[in-house]
Amino acid sequence: MDPGAPILMRSFKKESEIEVWKRGRDGKYALLKTYPMCRWSGQLGPKVREGDRQAPEGFYEVTAASMNPKSSLFLSFNIGYPNAFDRSHGRTGSHLMVHGACSSQGCFAMTDEAMSEVYALAREAFASGQRSFQFQSYPFRMTAENLTKHRADPHLAFWKNLKDGSDIFEVSGDEPAWTVAAGRYAFNIAPAHAADISAKASRDERDVAARIAKGAPAVRLVYQDGGGHPSMKKLALAAAAGPSSEVDENIRRSLGDVSRPDALAAEPSEIVVQTGSAPVSPPTAHPVPNQVKRDVIGSSTARNSPPGVLASVPAVPSDEQRSASSANSTTGKPSFTDRFRSWLPN
Repeated sequence: MDPGAPILMRSFKKESEIEVWKRGRDGKYALLKTYPMCRWSGQLGPKVREGDRQAPEGFYEVTAASMNPKSSLFLSFNIGYPNAFDRSHGRTGSHLMVHGACSSQGCFAMTDEAMSEVYALAREAFASGQRSFQFQSYPFRMTAENLTKHRADPHLAFWKNLKDGSDIFEVSGDEPAWTVAAGRYAFNIAPAHAADISAKASRDERDVAARIAKGAPAVRLVYQDGGGHPSMKKLALAAAAGPSSEVDENIRRSLGDVSRPDALAAEPSEIVVQTGSAPVSPPTAHPVPNQVKRDVIGSSTARNSPPGVLASVPAVPSDEQRSASSANSTTGKPSFTDRFRSWLPN
């Protein structure tokens, strides 16, 4: 891979991981690094409306203008929700980000260290001519095992549509090009890869059928409010509990104010669903009273929002914004982000 080669990112809620892929000299994307996600919020399933705490699922485009080095949560970029697919379904929401710190109200949160690496990779790709990079967001890895477990979920048809795009990417090594048709993602398939993509889909379907025949149960995962990677949970919960020998001050500053540590500590409930019965409805979201979008990230956000994303920014910052901003001011991190600021257009 060349340092400035194009990148692509994929996120997986259930596994709480974010992957960075980079195009190799053979023209295909290869996995560069997998980062543990510190925090995501909501449930498995797409974001539907402003304030539902749902992290989006789908295919998004991140431009250089979406990068925000002035973030109150260290560094951030706007993933571009709602996209054309979301808007076709009347979905609402704004300022859905990938950012530092361990707090989420619909965003994907990483540690400051991880975010600085991802931000630098994006900076190099943009500086070398990449106009935007694709951000693919999934509820879980699109394996036959996961599709078998979640086969009774009301979002299954949507998830299988996302798998169509995932299959194209995994087989071809190139980002799937898509449009919206009849309320679905419609993907363009290169003739050279059509047979292999179809064969993969057929293998996965047979694998799912075989697992069902062996008695694999259908389940639904219900989270209190999202989750985080197991490797991050212990640190995040220790940091949220107050001073301790487990977490030094550098780690504590990197994690910031951990959102809803009680929900993060709770494992999701695995509910067995009787196949043939009505699917279990998604849990009702309970927005925070007087909620402001605390994953909004700074004064340049409205100016940098990509087309289709609401650009209104609450005038009064949330407690999390104030806390994160205060933490950055005491650690000297603005000087670090100032360096990034000069590398990307505002």
